[in-house]
Amino acid sequence: MNGKGLIGKKLGMTQIFDPETKDAISVTIVEAGPCAVTQVRTDQSTGREIAQLGFQEQKPHRVKKPLAGHFKKAGTAPYKVLREFSKPEGVNTGDQVTVSIFSEMGLVDVTGTSKGRGFQGVVKRHNSHRGDKTHGGHCYRIPGSIGNCSTPSKVWKGVKMPGRMGNVRKTVQNLRIVKCDEERNLLYIQGAVPGARNGIVYIREAVKA
Repeated sequence: MNGKGLIGKKLGMTQIFDPETKDAISVTIVEAGPCAVTQVRTDQSTGREIAQLGFQEQKPHRVKKPLAGHFKKAGTAPYKVLREFSKPEGVNTGDQVTVSIFSEMGLVDVTGTSKGRGFQGVVKRHNSHRGDKTHGGHCYRIPGSIGNCSTPSKVWKGVKMPGRMGNVRKTVQNLRIVKCDEERNLLYIQGAVPGARNGIVYIREAVKA
């Protein structure tokens, strides 16, 4: 994964007040780390150093033997979530990476899994227009025509249809860090981030900043 970052947990949303502009800012609170470095390697294609980070300690009996040997070699406790980021300077295997790496970052990208909404129709899933409720209309929330009759006599690929909504990986880019609480390992990020409360998110420095 490009850029330095951390694994975190979304705690929820609130608002804080900006003393300069006197405005209320909607923020998402993320518990970012601390994450243990379980492996350090060099990317053969780019030559940059990659650090594998672990988050949320796992009970030893829940870890399979190959992973248990991996953690034993690193000298760390077993972890539930593993993710690779660019290696911060001066960090080696077995060290802890804390939220302090974001203290000087202005913008970050946050990746998470969106909330699952189950099977939904086109109105909710794709925000399509509903049918007329006047002039004899009886089809309010159905898809309507999905293709031509004789030509091409098929439904084109990519037509927006009912189906499963959500529960997919999403990334929101260029979110501003409003506050970094190093004592409690909390990040206050302006705006909303993907996922439900207590969901795992990946925070990294913004690629397009």
